[in-house]
Amino acid sequence: MGRGRAKAKQIKVARKLKYYSPDTDLNRLQQELGADAHKSGPSDPYDDEPDYSAYADKYNVDDDDEDED
Repeated sequence: MGRGRAKAKQIKVARKLKYYSPDTDLNRLQQELGADAHKSGPSDPYDDEPDYSAYADKYNVDDDDEDED
């Protein structure tokens, strides 16, 4: 018969964990994880790709432009 009290306590603890949101010190977390704050690499993983904008202007041909001959 003692199951009801144990279950109620588990529900209470689960709700507390679900809805409790402590203030997170992100700088401290960054230090604990060993991340370098002054990392000199690109933040976007796609920034190291070459720039193809010059080729876009050179080779971008619309079908409508070819009919003007």
